[in-house]
Amino acid sequence: MPHHWIPNSSYDIRKKMLEYVGVKDVLDFFNDVPEKLILKEPLKVGYGRPLTEYEVKRVFNNVISKNKLPPIPSFIGGGVCHHYVPSVVKAILSRSEFYTAYTPYQPEIAQGLLQAFFEYQSVMAELYGVDIVNASMYNGSTAAAEAVLMSSRVTKRKKVLISKAVHPEVRDVIKTWCFGAGLEVIEVNYDVSTGETDLKDFESKLSNDVAASLIQSPNFFGVIETKMRRFIDVTHNAGALAIVYSNPIALGVFEAPGALGADIVVGDTQALGNGLNYGGPSAGVLGIKEDKELLRQLPGRLIGMTKTVDGVEKGYMMILQTREQHIRRERATSNITTNSALEAVASVVYIALLGAEGLRRLGEAILGRTEYLIRRLRSVKDIVAPLFANGLYFREVSFKVVGKDLSEVLKKLASEGIYVGPQLSRFYEELPNCSLACVTEVHTLEDIDTLVSKLSEVLGGG
Repeated sequence: MPHHWIPNSSYDIRKKMLEYVGVKDVLDFFNDVPEKLILKEPLKVGYGRPLTEYEVKRVFNNVISKNKLPPIPSFIGGGVCHHYVPSVVKAILSRSEFYTAYTPYQPEIAQGLLQAFFEYQSVMAELYGVDIVNASMYNGSTAAAEAVLMSSRVTKRKKVLISKAVHPEVRDVIKTWCFGAGLEVIEVNYDVSTGETDLKDFESKLSNDVAASLIQSPNFFGVIETKMRRFIDVTHNAGALAIVYSNPIALGVFEAPGALGADIVVGDTQALGNGLNYGGPSAGVLGIKEDKELLRQLPGRLIGMTKTVDGVEKGYMMILQTREQHIRRERATSNITTNSALEAVASVVYIALLGAEGLRRLGEAILGRTEYLIRRLRSVKDIVAPLFANGLYFREVSFKVVGKDLSEVLKKLASEGIYVGPQLSRFYEELPNCSLACVTEVHTLEDIDTLVSKLSEVLGGG
């Protein structure tokens, strides 16, 4: 159907184009597609005609009106949590020089964007305690997968140890990437009393053919890995590289993994000025200590700072780009391209707004709310909280419901506009009737009290 917004949709124009190339029908270009898969008539979708702008607004407003905003912020965790996004972040991102954060191939016309990336690299390197951070990846899971592949290329080894306390979906992405690269993934159990990675199981599975180990802190259960330095030292003793996946918000109150000896650090910027976005997009953090071999294998892009010819002004440009279209395909270290650079800009704006003191205070606020949630959950008769009694928690808390089906409990809470999850049995068969609950700076103590009160009602049969 012709439409004035769709080029060459006019029947007459298409007819002339087909005549010019010597084809009678558009479908002749698709003669390799089985005939049974080709539609014989237009799809019966839409309204049968182009809508006016006003009509489109009416349609969208009707759809949007079905959304129901909960009375209090969501308590759903599992890696993507509800954090406040300051208005200044959105305002800066909406500027045209940032809004399309495409790869800045022409530095002479992209100095503002290049400087933003450079500042992102600098801030993240300081936050994670490493020397070099690239100009962001797609998200935390792909950053972790890239870190694992990089470790294999550097060490020339084909095995990797990954804690089962690492986010299950991050582990799935890593396994997918390792399958194609011919790497063996060996999972390490978690300690059932602390929720941390089991050090004894880790040491028993570590050998001199392991390329790297990967732990996460806070891990998927919300537990801090208090023995991180020990894990890193043991990994190094076997000649392997230590990878640590960290939540950047937690680094306002906990020691940076790079300062504890991690060779490679990864993370996700969702908590730093990026909204929930239905689970994405966000940007991935990937950083390394200053090491020639690691730098040679670092995927993605690096932005560097230099001076103009007259030495008066600073200038920025890409000093490393490793994608396969620039290097022979078999020698490229990554196919990461434009990635999620806009979200990376959001994170550096957010950090610049808060500063070091603001990040510390934010981390303390979340830590305090986490402890308050644990104490309030403990007051509910049929709740075991926290699930791992000897663990130290940050932002997310794992707990267990006793005597009632957790699915039904969560459904009843949802009917009251209170959302909690995800259920741990979705990822861990050995943890039935267990769930995560997440608290951040957006939750007040009254919000937590409301959650616990409604949970008590539901478990009491109310």
